[in-house]
Amino acid sequence: MSTAALEAQAVSRRYGAAQAVDRASVSLHPGEITCLLGPSGSGKSTLLRLLAGLEPVDEGAVFARGRQLSGAGLHVAPEARGLGFVFQDFALFPHLTVEENVAFGLRRLAPAERRARARLQLERVRLAHRAEAYPQALSGGEQQRVALARALAREPSAILLDEPFSGLDMRLKAEVRDAALSALRAAGAAALIVTHDAEDALLTADCLALMDEGRVLQTGAPREVYLKPVSLSAARLTGEAESMPARVAAERAETPFGALPAPGLPDGAASVVVRPEAYRLDNEGVEVRIASTRFAGGYVDVRFAATGFEGHAHAPAGWSGEAGEAIRLKLDPVFCTVVAV
Repeated sequence: MSTAALEAQAVSRRYGAAQAVDRASVSLHPGEITCLLGPSGSGKSTLLRLLAGLEPVDEGAVFARGRQLSGAGLHVAPEARGLGFVFQDFALFPHLTVEENVAFGLRRLAPAERRARARLQLERVRLAHRAEAYPQALSGGEQQRVALARALAREPSAILLDEPFSGLDMRLKAEVRDAALSALRAAGAAALIVTHDAEDALLTADCLALMDEGRVLQTGAPREVYLKPVSLSAARLTGEAESMPARVAAERAETPFGALPAPGLPDGAASVVVRPEAYRLDNEGVEVRIASTRFAGGYVDVRFAATGFEGHAHAPAGWSGEAGEAIRLKLDPVFCTVVAV
């Protein structure tokens, strides 16, 4: 029997001829934050709704600690799944105080216990001082944290959050994200955060699942997913990447910048997924010619042309180079992955 708090096993969902989710699998474990990252229309919110029970699955199954919740001829209602939900609209009651909103789902408890649990969750999201305020007096980030506290107050086995940090400015996003992570880890529940923001996902996740066109492309620790993408499509979901032509012989891939290890790949044509931070300025490197440069704050984006290849690199912010200038670059294999074509 699976120990996952909540999992989808090869679930699919169609709307007419459109395949929104295609045999997608994801597992949520207690005390672990999983981020489901994908572009708009990739099916990630639909997958969340299948896990939540807000929609039935067409194929596959959903389980919670080995108990089947969805599948052929079976659909357990959302309110009977023991899950917590935080959606983009927050759905706070305007006529109730912050504390009353958090305590709303705890009516089975005695008043004193209900109030104590609500206060605990508000402390965890750093809003105990706003307990007597009404939602309309709160900022968007504060409302988001109240919605999270309300979901956690019921002590769910898993909590599902749909784009919880979207619409917040950079400074506020960091504040809300830190408070949310602290509360989720204190609760120890399994959590799934759906997002289209790669930075949020990489900073937040214990486990990162990449989704596109209804399919889960790759799942793993954020470092593994970023540094060892299974494809160019997967790599581009977490940041900039480009494809460099290569040819494999005896598990070595020959590229315009030298050889890279290619364990397990057959001889023949291949492709190298390259991050822009893979290039290093080095007098022993391959000569390239700068096509253009753009200052990007923390780095300089350098477009260049090499023999048989055009690409771009991230140079240190203090570096200065001009279009037409020749420079020499080496590849750092840590940021390169050879894949079959």
